[in-house]
Amino acid sequence: ALGIALMSFTESIAAARAFAGRGEPRPQPNRELLATGVGNLVGGLFGAMPAGGGTSQTAVNRSAGARTQVAGLVTAGAAVATLVLLAPLMGLMPQATLAAVVIVYSIGLIQPAEFRDILRIRRMEFLWALAAFAGVVLLGTLKGIVVAVILSLVGLAYQAAHPKVYAVGRKPGTTVFRPLTAEHPEDETFPGLLMVRAEGRIFFINAQNAGEQLSTLVEAASPQVLALDFSGVFDIEYSALKMLTEGEERLRERGIQLWLVGLNPEALAMVQSSPLGETLGRERLVFNLQTAVERYLAQTLPGSAAT
Repeated sequence: ALGIALMSFTESIAAARAFAGRGEPRPQPNRELLATGVGNLVGGLFGAMPAGGGTSQTAVNRSAGARTQVAGLVTAGAAVATLVLLAPLMGLMPQATLAAVVIVYSIGLIQPAEFRDILRIRRMEFLWALAAFAGVVLLGTLKGIVVAVILSLVGLAYQAAHPKVYAVGRKPGTTVFRPLTAEHPEDETFPGLLMVRAEGRIFFINAQNAGEQLSTLVEAASPQVLALDFSGVFDIEYSALKMLTEGEERLRERGIQLWLVGLNPEALAMVQSSPLGETLGRERLVFNLQTAVERYLAQTLPGSAAT
């Protein structure tokens, strides 16, 4: 039953997304799931077969000019008429003929150009797509979908366990801060100030990894002040906050100040109610990186400048 439900929903949402035309409402997975569930719940009371969208059926309807839900009623009527009037003749038709009809109308769903786009943009997702395709071809549709789901979960877990932590600089003449890369060697940095941005959710699974990335940046820069930009962090778990507190102590022993920048209201309240908040005080909880730069330059000797 679980396999039928998974197949039904997967094919329904795949058909909805594949055939949604421009100017038409985009399919909403939650509503599709609710509609499929309610339809099967009611249908089960009458002994009906499991309901769901179908790619080949949708392709046939589209090619016939279907545009509204009336097409569903016409399809249902045609199916009933076929069962009543043509069932004996249909029973004599080779299954290969029916398979050919499905293949002809489904072949258009395969778009090699999209595989090329995925490969050009994100190589890892291209490998996932190939693995899912191979799973469907070699193991069958249901097992192939399970392979795709497992790969998606593995990818999500990997991303969660490896948050992005990188040094940033200021775009000259602006208040825009972006990653320091070879593409923008002109971006401004400030002697003694290391600006680092973290992204994602920081929690027990990835806190150590984030700390290691941060330590590497600190070792390379040897700053006086570390401005840690959390504007891209939507949640900080308690265990991660505890590790951040321990990290602040180690930095303080080395003569490095930690400033927390861009905390959202929930994270700010959490920090302020913790021992770390008492240690930092309000002066080291900064609104944004531009404010941090201005405050740092005001504290340094006159004549300090960007490099």
